[in-house]
Amino acid sequence: MDKQDDFDLFLAEIGDVKPLKQGDVVRTQSNANDALAKSLKRNALLKETQADKYHLALECREWIDPYDPISYRQDGIQDGVFKNLRMGKYAIEKKFNLSQLRIEEARAHLIEQIEKSFKQGVRVLLIQHGMGLKTTPKPGKLKSFLNMWLLNLPQVIAFHTAHQSHGGLSACYVLLKKNPEQKLINRERHQKRY
Repeated sequence: MDKQDDFDLFLAEIGDVKPLKQGDVVRTQSNANDALAKSLKRNALLKETQADKYHLALECREWIDPYDPISYRQDGIQDGVFKNLRMGKYAIEKKFNLSQLRIEEARAHLIEQIEKSFKQGVRVLLIQHGMGLKTTPKPGKLKSFLNMWLLNLPQVIAFHTAHQSHGGLSACYVLLKKNPEQKLINRERHQKRY
């Protein structure tokens, strides 16, 4: 048999085959799974890009002991404001828990919550990070990362370990900048009228 005979046999076998119409196409489960996998991959890439935007590392440079407090304030924050934050005297407008998350998840959730809170005009947050007494490679793993990450988020102007009534060494208060709308309201409120 030569190639022409093979081709003629092939045409004879498929002679009664009709092309499927677009409506006859059957979606398989793998197509739906592929779409879901692509969506998850796209979301993970977006969160990774956001983390890169702030340069939040996944390698800890300075380990914090679980029993040590964490504290930071930008230059220009008044002593009284920082003291009130330390003492837990400001109303907590939003709180969230990072303690049961893996480091990558905690970083993504932190960024998401800080950005959302800033846009909403929230000023004081309570972040529960846990003590981390049994974490590896060292105790206080998430607390150490949180201390490092908060320093690199531009919306954060101060933070301090929470008062015992709000979780003590396993949580911290975070003070955010005023968003542009809040600044405008303050400017109008304090504008001198002649």
